[in-house]
Amino acid sequence: MINEKKCDLGIVFRPEHAPEDLPGFARRAEEAGFDELWVWEDCFYAGGIASAAAALANTERIKVGVGIMPAVVRNPVFAAMEIAALARLFPGRILAGFGHGVARWMHQIGAFPRSQLKALAEVTATVRDILAGQRVSYDGTEVHLEEAELVHPPRIVPPISLGVRGPKSLALSGRVADGTILAEYAGPAYVSWAREQMEIGKTDAGHDRDQRVTVFVVTCAAVTTAAARREVRPIVARAVYSGKIDAQLEPLGILPQVQELRDGAQLEQFALAMPEAWIDQLAIAGTSEDWQLAVDRFIAAGANSVVLVPLPGKGLEELEVFVAQLH
Repeated sequence: MINEKKCDLGIVFRPEHAPEDLPGFARRAEEAGFDELWVWEDCFYAGGIASAAAALANTERIKVGVGIMPAVVRNPVFAAMEIAALARLFPGRILAGFGHGVARWMHQIGAFPRSQLKALAEVTATVRDILAGQRVSYDGTEVHLEEAELVHPPRIVPPISLGVRGPKSLALSGRVADGTILAEYAGPAYVSWAREQMEIGKTDAGHDRDQRVTVFVVTCAAVTTAAARREVRPIVARAVYSGKIDAQLEPLGILPQVQELRDGAQLEQFALAMPEAWIDQLAIAGTSEDWQLAVDRFIAAGANSVVLVPLPGKGLEELEVFVAQLH
């Protein structure tokens, strides 16, 4: 099997799939040997905690991650209560992730905070303390608690990771969290750079906790490398062209070339002109051999978990395509 336990290997259950399809998908992912199954809590789709509970209840071994919950929409006490319940019901199998939330969605639902960074820091710090069995009083910018304490704290405290991108947020993750979740289009060079930012945060905080790095990677299988690249090219191109992932592109050293290629070009032109090397850095595409090389690059860059993300529009049967590719 690809990877051979050099790191954890996971797969995403895309939120476009109906919640009732999750139990069967989770069972098959576990049977196929995946270490982790991740659910997303995108706005207006299925809730992350409910989805994680369904996946955990229908499996025996696989870890289930929620990547990510927007910190600003959850009171930290109730977030800790939910996570603690899953941690006690399924010890050692829940992976919780918090993030800023998509700004457009947070504005849409009236939850955009005065400071995204402070909100994430305060929620993360208080949730971790509550899960650790502490009685927490806190008077912050976004979080206000008086003697909050769980009646049933988890015996095995689950790690809390932050899904973040930029240097300040990555340093925050190093300071207050147990790990970081890097979103799609995180090339190996970006993974290494992100680890450096996390180390800055760790040094500032003066702790020596191991930091778990989980990398989500857009993934496509095909009989040939060229065929896979053709299929994934428009998806990668759209992300690069949008400008929304520039923070992830800068450590790769390609941002000046990206900006030059963007100037005056429509998306279709940009996609045609985009070098194949960018696809190879920002996605996993091709044959089993291509997948193994890509996973090895992420491991060398500092990833502890590589999570395969099926392309948008793919059906549930894509899981079987991935399973065939891995074995």
